Amino acid sequence: MPSSVTAMPAASSDDARQHFAAEFTFETDCWDVHDALSKDPDFVLLDVRSSSLYAAGHIPGAVLLPHGKITGSKMNAWPEDTLFVTYCAGPHCNGAARGALRLAELGRPVKIMVGGITGWLDEGFDMVTRE
Repeated sequence: MPSSVTAMPAASSDDARQHFAAEFTFETDCWDVHDALSKDPDFVLLDVRSSSLYAAGHIPGAVLLPHGKITGSKMNAWPEDTLFVTYCAGPHCNGAARGALRLAELGRPVKIMVGGITGWLDEGFDMVTRE
C-alpha cells in the first residue's frame, strides 16, 4: 500500500518545472531580499502592516504602506515599472497577499517576500526598532 506521499503520483518533470518556475514570478525570499538590499536594490520593499507594528520593528529600507492604504495616487510617487515586494508579519498573516493584490489591481509589478518578519528573524537578520 502506498504512503500518503506516493499515493498521488508526482507531476511530470515538465509540469513540475513550469509550476516551480512560475512561483518565482510571484515571490522572493528573505535571503534574496537581504542580499539585494545590501547592494543597490532594484525594487521597493513595502511593509504593509500597521504603523504601530512598523514602529515596533521593520526591515531596514522598507517603506511603510499598510495594505488598506495602497491607492493609485500614492503609487504615483514611483515610476510605473517599479517592482514592489510586499511583506507582513509572516506565514500566519495574509497582509502581504492583500497588498500584492491591490498593487496588481493597480497595474503594478509585485512579488511577495515569503516568510515576512517571522522568516526575516528566523534567518538572523536585523530589524530597525526605532528611527
